[in-house]
This record gives sequence, structure tokens and C-alpha cells, in this order.
Amino acid sequence: MITLTNLTAGPEIGANCYLLDMEGSRIVLDCGMHPKQDGNAAKPNFSLIGAADPDAIFITHSHLDHIGTLPVFQDEYPRAEVIMTVGTAEVGDAMLHNSVNVMTAKRMGEGIIEYPFFTHGELQRHVNAWVTRPYNEPFRTGSNGTVLATLHDAGHILGSCGVLLEGMSGTTVFYTGDVQFENQTLIGGADFPQSGVDVLIMESTHGLADRSPDYTREKELRRFAQAIREVLEGGGAVLIPVFALGKSQELLCEIGRFKREGLIPDAPVYFGGLSSKITQVYDRLCDSTPRLKPGYRLKDDVETHGLPKQDKGPLVATPGNIYLVSSGMMSEHTVSYKMAAQVLPHKNDAILFVGYSDPESPAGRIKATKPGENVKLNGKGQAYPLLCRTECFDFSGHATRSALVDYACRLRPHTIVLVHGDEDAMASMQATLTDALPDTRVLCPRPGKTVRLA
Repeated sequence: MITLTNLTAGPEIGANCYLLDMEGSRIVLDCGMHPKQDGNAAKPNFSLIGAADPDAIFITHSHLDHIGTLPVFQDEYPRAEVIMTVGTAEVGDAMLHNSVNVMTAKRMGEGIIEYPFFTHGELQRHVNAWVTRPYNEPFRTGSNGTVLATLHDAGHILGSCGVLLEGMSGTTVFYTGDVQFENQTLIGGADFPQSGVDVLIMESTHGLADRSPDYTREKELRRFAQAIREVLEGGGAVLIPVFALGKSQELLCEIGRFKREGLIPDAPVYFGGLSSKITQVYDRLCDSTPRLKPGYRLKDDVETHGLPKQDKGPLVATPGNIYLVSSGMMSEHTVSYKMAAQVLPHKNDAILFVGYSDPESPAGRIKATKPGENVKLNGKGQAYPLLCRTECFDFSGHATRSALVDYACRLRPHTIVLVHGDEDAMASMQATLTDALPDTRVLCPRPGKTVRLA
């Protein structure tokens, strides 16, 4: 018998974590921290695992909603084998050390007494216990090695993987993690199994709506370059709020290309903080991890200017400059949040959004504000007039709705489990897949619930 228990705390994209009971082996899939919650509410519901250590945990990639509470899990279940790719281990180490700093600041500034969940020293001890595995090479795990596992490149970010598990009965379960089937700039599209999957556990981030049929990544990049050029030539500054992992590296590479091809002026690019640390990992692994540009190092190709340290004063949005800075949602206390107050009231400047923003985040509030109206970045405090240019661009690292449906229809598994999506997105995907695959069960397990898969 095979069952799946949803360990997430809420019915939306958050602290991704699932317990798979597979023919006597207990395997956990991902171990995230909810980005919209604080303190213990940000953790998965580990109590549903029980007292006994699981046999193994697989981490599909190093975004915090998939790896953020892994050290907490390791404290509670020290005998579980922790498995991931080399890329995820290298980037995850940096991401989690930064998370310690963020949690510590929140404890001091907001009084969240549960933080930090772990210290730098405790984290390093846990990192030493991680086991890395290459793509496409089967290995044994689970109770007495009864599960055959293979990691497949998911095309989402550096090191991301889907996990194929085969039990002693021959039943196969494939967990996609976060997946992108299309090539990005540095990371190629997913290399997933095309047959032989009985149970598919699939993300549904973009399950509610699809892109315009005439969308192409190159066309969107050209539109992005044109916006940068227009602002710079108009005497303005360009603020690009960006996630430190994945999007930062992709777009820094593209800005370098834009300059070489004369699509934008040779303007100074300000870039730093966690984005720089992650970029160093990307460069260090450029010859040893799958890449569309093998051997390519960002530091050798794109000249950037560092961000000043906090005690040296704030970064000033100077006309003629590009600021590719975190965070992507412009969370409070980040560089992009602090710069927004400078940019919003200036008609020559621009904020160019390149990814998803939660509606309640500062970035989401700006996106929802009409030109000329006032916006409060954190919902309270000072309001700023939205006079600068704002524009949104789609460079998502997640597969489109149609690509997910096409993949599921190609596999034709007997069971599909939809995860990693808002309720409306999963419900829409469930209806579509049920119509397309009438012989397939399509499940959307609620948080805390267990479903039988085989």
C-alpha cells in the first residue's frame, strides 16, 4: 500500500512537505518554510510524521518554501537520510545561513521568540549530514533499501530535481517538485521521465490560467530590454526587484547580453547581498552542473557594482543606473523595499517587475495601484504617490498550465496528486485533468489529510 500525507499548514503555496508511506518505507518530500507566516506557524506539521524517524527525506531544490525548515526536521529525526543534488546542497547552504540572519533580525525587531529555528553552528552540523546524488543514476534508499530512487533535472533553478521512486512491487511514484519544461537563460528545461509512472505528484503553481498563445521568452526579453532603454534614455533609474536565487542570475546574464547587443545603454548595474553569494555558487558549479552555457561565469561577463553596507547609508536611486536588487516581493527591510520610496514619486524612474508578487506584499500593493494614486508599501505608515513607470514581465521558472496538463496526459498515470498551488489553481487543474484522463484519479489532499495512492 502507498499513502501520501499532506504536512503543509495551509491550502496554498507554502511550507511544502509531504510524507509518503511506500510499502514499508517512510519518505518525506521537501521541508519548506511558509513565506507568509512567522514563527512556528511557518513550519510544516511534523507531528503527523509521528515519533519514529522516517527513512529518508528528499529536497527537490533550495528555495526556502522547500528547504527552509530542513534543519528543524533533522533535529527531530536525526536518523533520516537527507538526499538532494550537489547544486541544491551548495545553494541551500547559503540560503539557510541567510535565513538564520533574517530570523534573528525578526526576533530582535518583531519579538518573534521562536526565531531563529537554528543557529549558524547548528546548521553547519546538519549540512555535513546531507547526501548528494547525481541526476539519472538510480540508487537504493528507504527501509532496508527497498525503494529505488532516481533524481531527474527539473529545469526550475540550479540543482532542482524531480524524484522517481519505485517500490518492491514495481509501482512507481514521481514527484515533480517545482518544474519548468522550457529553457530559461542559464538553466535548460526539465529532463523528466516520459513513461512508466503510476502515481504523479505534480505542482500546480500556474494551474489557474495560461499564457497568451503568442508568448515567447525572447519576445518578452526584448520588451524588457526596451523598457530599460526607454527609462535610462529618459533620464531615469531602473529598479528591478528580483528573487536572489534563480531570477537574479538569469536576468543579470540577460542584462549583459542586452549591453553587448546594444539593446540598452552601458549603464552601471547595482547588484549584491544574497544575490551575489548565490551567483558565486552558480559560477563555482558552472562546469559540474547541467547548464545551457557550460563554463559560463557571470562574474567574468557582467560588470556589477556592490551594494553599500547598512552602516554606510542607504543606496540612492541615481538616474542612469540599473538596480537589480532583492527582494522580488519587495519585503520590508530589503533593498528593493527601501529603494521603492525613492523611486515611486519620480516620473522618470521605473519599477520593472519580473516575477510573481503576493497581493499583500509591497510589490503586490504597487502592482494594484493606479498611476497617480497613493500606495502604502506595508499597508500602513507613509503613503507614496505612484508617479514612476511600472511594468510587469513574465520570466517564470514554473511550467505553464498547458505544459503541466500535457505532461500528465503523456504519462497517463493511474493517480495524480496536485500540490503546490492555491485552492483555485488546484481545483481548475483537477477539473481539466479529470476530463482529459477519465481513467485517472485526480486528488487534491487537504493539509493534514492522508490519501491512498495504490
